[in-house]
Amino acid sequence: MARQIDIVSLYPKDMNIYGDSGNVLTVERRLALYGYEPRIHAVNQNDPWPDHADIILGGGGQDNGQRKIIEDLFRRADLLRSLAQDGVPMLMICGLYQLFGEYFETVDGSKLEGISIIGAYTVGRDVRMIGNLTESSEQFGTIVGYENHSGQTFLREHVQPLGYVDADGCGNNGEDHTEGAVVNHVIGTYMHGSLLPKNPAISDFLIRAAAERRYGTFAPEQSADMRDELARLDALAEHARAVAEVRPR
Repeated sequence: MARQIDIVSLYPKDMNIYGDSGNVLTVERRLALYGYEPRIHAVNQNDPWPDHADIILGGGGQDNGQRKIIEDLFRRADLLRSLAQDGVPMLMICGLYQLFGEYFETVDGSKLEGISIIGAYTVGRDVRMIGNLTESSEQFGTIVGYENHSGQTFLREHVQPLGYVDADGCGNNGEDHTEGAVVNHVIGTYMHGSLLPKNPAISDFLIRAAAERRYGTFAPEQSADMRDELARLDALAEHARAVAEVRPR
């Protein structure tokens, strides 16, 4: 019997820059190699919501991209908050990370309200925070990626950061060394790149949480070829991470 896992790609038309769509492809591929049947649902403005949502992935976008989707996002806010509370794993990158917080105040003083799944707020600044980024995470080890954002995000006291950056990285705000946020099974981060191909521990966290929520357990059913292919991808990721850790900012 096929064990389907439904992946929602949230606003791929307007919130997909710096390769964030690679996160969807990575989860899809790893699910298949674990013996699950991935099904992707692209949900843009005014699109119907699928019957099942086991993993929700969202990317970054320009400020105008955020403005394009904000009305639709608020129409879905109660649903998304309910799914987050129910344990649906989510990964939100950059622009959607900001909108999953409380608000984003732009440089010109305008304010975009968020949907408050993550206890954080963002304030725009004139100088962009750009560069390769390595962070240390208690949950996921070393994480590598690329940041490019002008918003400074500040976490509320009760919110756990995804990780911490060293003095060369900016992370959430360039001040407190935090990067990203984790609230239950919801992850927000500024890491582009794509993030998941180089950081399989995060991919597997999302997959395990989705499988356990839907089927009660995470139980891979793999042939030898599937295990070998997964090992090959993990080795490639490890090599990419080793290179990334010593590259210039």
